[in-house]
Amino acid sequence: MTVMPRQTILFDLDDTLVHCNKYFDIVIQQFLDTMMTWFAPWKLPAEDIRAVQVRIDIAGVQDNGFQSEHFPRSFIHTYEHFCTLTGRTPSVDETELLWKLGLSVYEFEIEPYPGMIDTLDRLRDEGHELFLYTGGEQVIQERKIAQMKLSDYFGERIFIRRHKTADALSSIVREQGFRIESTWMIGNSLRTDVIPALLSGLNAIYLKQANEWAFNIVDIDAEPNGAFETIEQLTDVPRVIRNWILTPR
Repeated sequence: MTVMPRQTILFDLDDTLVHCNKYFDIVIQQFLDTMMTWFAPWKLPAEDIRAVQVRIDIAGVQDNGFQSEHFPRSFIHTYEHFCTLTGRTPSVDETELLWKLGLSVYEFEIEPYPGMIDTLDRLRDEGHELFLYTGGEQVIQERKIAQMKLSDYFGERIFIRRHKTADALSSIVREQGFRIESTWMIGNSLRTDVIPALLSGLNAIYLKQANEWAFNIVDIDAEPNGAFETIEQLTDVPRVIRNWILTPR
Protein backbone atom coordinates (compact mmCIF):
# COMPACT_ATOMS: atom_id res chain seq x y z
CA MET A 1 0.00 0.00 0.00
CA THR A 2 1.36 3.40 -1.03
CA VAL A 3 1.90 5.76 1.89
CA MET A 4 0.25 9.09 1.08
CA PRO A 5 2.14 12.27 1.96
CA ARG A 6 0.06 14.07 4.56
CA GLN A 7 -2.05 16.91 3.19
CA THR A 8 -3.80 19.79 4.94
CA ILE A 9 -7.41 19.85 3.73
CA LEU A 10 -9.84 22.68 4.41
CA PHE A 11 -13.52 22.02 3.76
CA ASP A 12 -16.25 24.55 3.31
CA LEU A 13 -19.47 23.59 5.13
CA ASP A 14 -22.62 24.85 3.41
CA ASP A 15 -23.37 23.11 0.11
CA THR A 16 -20.06 21.29 0.34
CA LEU A 17 -20.54 18.96 3.30
CA VAL A 18 -24.16 19.78 4.17
CA HIS A 19 -27.18 21.07 2.28
CA CYS A 20 -27.96 24.77 2.47
CA ASN A 21 -29.20 26.34 -0.78
CA LYS A 22 -32.17 24.02 -1.05
CA TYR A 23 -33.63 25.37 2.20
CA PHE A 24 -33.26 28.93 0.95
CA ASP A 25 -34.94 27.93 -2.31
CA ILE A 26 -37.94 26.56 -0.39
CA VAL A 27 -38.35 29.76 1.62
CA ILE A 28 -37.80 32.00 -1.41
CA GLN A 29 -40.58 30.17 -3.26
CA GLN A 30 -42.87 30.79 -0.27
CA PHE A 31 -41.90 34.46 -0.41
CA LEU A 32 -42.64 34.69 -4.14
CA ASP A 33 -46.02 33.00 -3.68
CA THR A 34 -46.88 35.43 -0.89
CA MET A 35 -45.81 38.48 -2.88
CA MET A 36 -47.75 37.42 -5.96
CA THR A 37 -50.87 36.98 -3.81
CA TRP A 38 -50.50 40.37 -2.18
CA PHE A 39 -49.70 42.12 -5.45
CA ALA A 40 -52.12 40.13 -7.61
CA PRO A 41 -53.90 43.24 -8.97
CA TRP A 42 -50.60 44.43 -10.45
CA LYS A 43 -49.75 41.02 -11.98
CA LEU A 44 -46.09 41.18 -10.94
CA PRO A 45 -43.98 38.50 -12.69
CA ALA A 46 -42.27 36.18 -10.21
CA GLU A 47 -38.96 36.65 -12.05
CA ASP A 48 -39.13 40.42 -11.47
CA ILE A 49 -39.70 39.94 -7.74
CA ARG A 50 -36.90 37.40 -7.58
CA ALA A 51 -34.47 39.64 -9.46
CA VAL A 52 -34.97 42.47 -6.97
CA GLN A 53 -34.65 40.13 -3.98
CA VAL A 54 -31.41 38.61 -5.36
CA ARG A 55 -29.91 42.04 -5.96
CA ILE A 56 -30.73 43.20 -2.43
CA ASP A 57 -29.61 39.90 -0.89
CA ILE A 58 -26.21 39.94 -2.62
CA ALA A 59 -25.62 43.58 -1.76
CA GLY A 60 -26.31 42.78 1.90
CA VAL A 61 -23.77 39.94 1.93
CA GLN A 62 -21.15 42.08 0.22
CA ASP A 63 -21.63 44.85 2.81
CA ASN A 64 -22.12 42.81 5.98
CA GLY A 65 -20.83 39.31 5.28
CA PHE A 66 -22.78 36.17 6.11
CA GLN A 67 -25.18 37.68 8.63
CA SER A 68 -28.45 35.88 9.36
CA GLU A 69 -30.58 39.03 9.33
CA HIS A 70 -29.68 40.07 5.78
CA PHE A 71 -31.88 37.33 4.24
CA PRO A 72 -35.20 38.28 5.90
CA ARG A 73 -34.24 41.92 5.43
CA SER A 74 -33.98 41.28 1.68
CA PHE A 75 -37.62 40.11 1.73
CA ILE A 76 -38.76 43.26 3.50
CA HIS A 77 -36.78 45.61 1.26
CA THR A 78 -38.13 43.84 -1.82
CA TYR A 79 -41.66 44.18 -0.45
CA GLU A 80 -41.10 47.89 0.23
CA HIS A 81 -39.66 48.35 -3.27
CA PHE A 82 -42.81 47.00 -4.91
CA CYS A 83 -45.09 48.89 -2.53
CA THR A 84 -43.42 52.08 -3.68
CA LEU A 85 -43.51 51.00 -7.32
CA THR A 86 -47.22 50.10 -7.29
CA GLY A 87 -48.54 52.51 -4.69
CA ARG A 88 -49.71 49.67 -2.45
CA THR A 89 -49.78 50.64 1.22
CA PRO A 90 -47.24 48.65 3.29
CA SER A 91 -48.46 46.84 6.38
CA VAL A 92 -46.69 46.22 9.69
CA ASP A 93 -48.31 42.79 9.91
CA GLU A 94 -47.07 41.85 6.44
CA THR A 95 -43.58 43.09 7.25
CA GLU A 96 -43.50 40.96 10.41
CA LEU A 97 -44.71 37.93 8.45
CA LEU A 98 -41.89 38.36 5.94
CA TRP A 99 -39.33 38.74 8.72
CA LYS A 100 -40.45 35.47 10.32
CA LEU A 101 -40.56 33.75 6.94
CA GLY A 102 -36.98 34.78 6.17
CA LEU A 103 -35.69 33.60 9.55
CA SER A 104 -37.45 30.24 9.15
CA VAL A 105 -34.70 29.14 6.75
CA TYR A 106 -32.43 28.60 9.76
CA GLU A 107 -34.88 26.19 11.42
CA PHE A 108 -34.55 23.33 8.94
CA GLU A 109 -32.95 20.08 10.08
CA ILE A 110 -29.56 19.95 8.39
CA GLU A 111 -28.86 17.09 5.97
CA PRO A 112 -25.40 15.90 4.88
CA TYR A 113 -24.39 15.70 1.27
CA PRO A 114 -24.22 12.15 -0.14
CA GLY A 115 -20.93 10.54 0.81
CA MET A 116 -19.98 13.10 3.45
CA ILE A 117 -19.06 10.52 6.09
CA ASP A 118 -17.33 8.18 3.64
CA THR A 119 -15.28 11.06 2.21
CA LEU A 120 -14.17 12.38 5.60
CA ASP A 121 -13.48 8.86 6.90
CA ARG A 122 -11.30 8.02 3.93
CA LEU A 123 -9.27 11.23 4.08
CA ARG A 124 -8.77 10.87 7.83
CA ASP A 125 -7.79 7.21 7.47
CA GLU A 126 -5.23 8.15 4.83
CA GLY A 127 -3.57 10.36 7.43
CA HIS A 128 -4.56 13.81 6.19
CA GLU A 129 -5.32 16.65 8.60
CA LEU A 130 -8.84 18.00 8.17
CA PHE A 131 -9.98 21.56 8.85
CA LEU A 132 -13.38 23.23 8.52
CA TYR A 133 -13.55 26.78 7.16
CA THR A 134 -17.07 28.17 6.93
CA GLY A 135 -18.81 31.50 6.56
CA GLY A 136 -21.70 32.65 8.71
CA GLU A 137 -22.71 33.50 12.25
CA GLN A 138 -21.04 31.59 15.05
CA VAL A 139 -24.21 30.25 16.69
CA ILE A 140 -25.86 29.09 13.46
CA GLN A 141 -22.75 27.38 12.10
CA GLU A 142 -21.90 25.76 15.43
CA ARG A 143 -25.42 24.31 15.56
CA LYS A 144 -24.93 22.70 12.14
CA ILE A 145 -21.54 21.36 13.16
CA ALA A 146 -23.02 19.85 16.31
CA GLN A 147 -25.99 18.31 14.46
CA MET A 148 -23.65 16.62 11.98
CA LYS A 149 -21.12 15.64 14.71
CA LEU A 150 -18.38 17.18 12.58
CA SER A 151 -16.13 17.73 15.57
CA ASP A 152 -15.41 14.00 15.29
CA TYR A 153 -13.43 14.87 12.17
CA PHE A 154 -12.29 18.44 12.73
CA GLY A 155 -11.88 18.68 16.50
CA GLU A 156 -10.95 22.27 17.34
CA ARG A 157 -9.68 22.84 13.79
CA ILE A 158 -12.73 24.91 12.85
CA PHE A 159 -12.72 28.47 11.51
CA ILE A 160 -15.96 30.48 11.25
CA ARG A 161 -15.76 33.85 9.51
CA ARG A 162 -18.47 36.37 8.61
CA HIS A 163 -16.48 37.41 5.53
CA LYS A 164 -14.79 34.63 3.54
CA THR A 165 -12.19 36.49 1.49
CA ALA A 166 -8.69 35.92 0.15
CA ASP A 167 -7.33 37.92 3.09
CA ALA A 168 -9.27 35.83 5.61
CA LEU A 169 -8.00 32.57 4.10
CA SER A 170 -4.44 33.83 3.81
CA SER A 171 -4.51 34.83 7.48
CA ILE A 172 -5.56 31.31 8.48
CA VAL A 173 -2.83 29.76 6.31
CA ARG A 174 -0.20 32.07 7.77
CA GLU A 175 -1.31 31.75 11.40
CA GLN A 176 -1.50 27.95 11.21
CA GLY A 177 1.79 27.63 9.35
CA PHE A 178 0.31 25.56 6.53
CA ARG A 179 2.61 24.44 3.71
CA ILE A 180 1.14 26.01 0.57
CA GLU A 181 1.98 23.14 -1.78
CA SER A 182 0.23 20.53 0.38
CA THR A 183 -2.81 22.54 1.44
CA TRP A 184 -6.21 22.15 -0.23
CA MET A 185 -9.43 24.16 -0.18
CA ILE A 186 -12.62 22.30 -1.11
CA GLY A 187 -15.85 24.22 -1.63
CA ASN A 188 -18.82 25.05 -3.82
CA SER A 189 -18.29 28.81 -4.07
CA LEU A 190 -16.09 30.26 -6.78
CA ARG A 191 -16.23 33.60 -4.96
CA THR A 192 -15.45 32.58 -1.39
CA ASP A 193 -13.68 29.20 -1.71
CA VAL A 194 -11.96 28.74 -5.06
CA ILE A 195 -10.67 32.22 -5.91
CA PRO A 196 -9.34 32.95 -2.38
CA ALA A 197 -7.56 29.56 -2.48
CA LEU A 198 -5.97 30.26 -5.85
CA LEU A 199 -4.94 33.76 -4.80
CA SER A 200 -3.34 32.24 -1.69
CA GLY A 201 -1.43 29.72 -3.81
CA LEU A 202 -3.34 26.72 -2.46
CA ASN A 203 -4.64 23.68 -4.27
CA ALA A 204 -8.39 23.98 -4.92
CA ILE A 205 -11.24 21.61 -5.63
CA TYR A 206 -14.46 23.19 -6.87
CA LEU A 207 -17.58 21.20 -6.00
CA LYS A 208 -19.89 22.39 -8.75
CA GLN A 209 -23.58 22.48 -7.85
CA ALA A 210 -26.47 22.15 -10.28
CA ASN A 211 -28.39 24.99 -8.62
CA GLU A 212 -25.95 27.55 -7.22
CA TRP A 213 -26.64 30.83 -5.42
CA ALA A 214 -25.94 33.76 -7.74
CA PHE A 215 -23.54 35.30 -5.20
CA ASN A 216 -21.18 32.36 -5.56
CA ILE A 217 -20.91 32.49 -9.36
CA VAL A 218 -18.13 34.77 -10.59
CA ASP A 219 -15.40 34.66 -13.21
CA ILE A 220 -12.13 33.09 -12.09
CA ASP A 221 -9.44 35.75 -12.31
CA ALA A 222 -6.60 33.85 -10.66
CA GLU A 223 -4.14 31.31 -12.02
CA PRO A 224 -3.54 28.09 -10.04
CA ASN A 225 -0.05 27.46 -8.69
CA GLY A 226 -0.93 23.85 -7.96
CA ALA A 227 -3.97 21.65 -8.43
CA PHE A 228 -7.31 23.02 -9.53
CA GLU A 229 -10.03 20.49 -10.26
CA THR A 230 -13.79 20.68 -10.75
CA ILE A 231 -15.96 17.83 -9.48
CA GLU A 232 -19.70 17.22 -9.16
CA GLN A 233 -19.67 14.67 -6.33
CA LEU A 234 -18.15 15.10 -2.88
CA THR A 235 -16.93 11.50 -2.96
CA ASP A 236 -14.50 12.42 -5.77
CA VAL A 237 -12.35 14.49 -3.40
CA PRO A 238 -10.08 11.67 -2.15
CA ARG A 239 -9.48 10.44 -5.71
CA VAL A 240 -8.53 13.90 -6.95
CA ILE A 241 -6.09 14.47 -4.10
CA ARG A 242 -4.57 11.02 -4.41
CA ASN A 243 -4.10 11.33 -8.18
CA TRP A 244 -2.47 14.74 -7.83
CA ILE A 245 -0.04 13.51 -5.19
CA LEU A 246 0.92 10.37 -7.09
CA THR A 247 1.24 11.91 -10.57
CA PRO A 248 4.87 12.70 -11.43
CA ARG A 249 5.65 16.28 -12.48
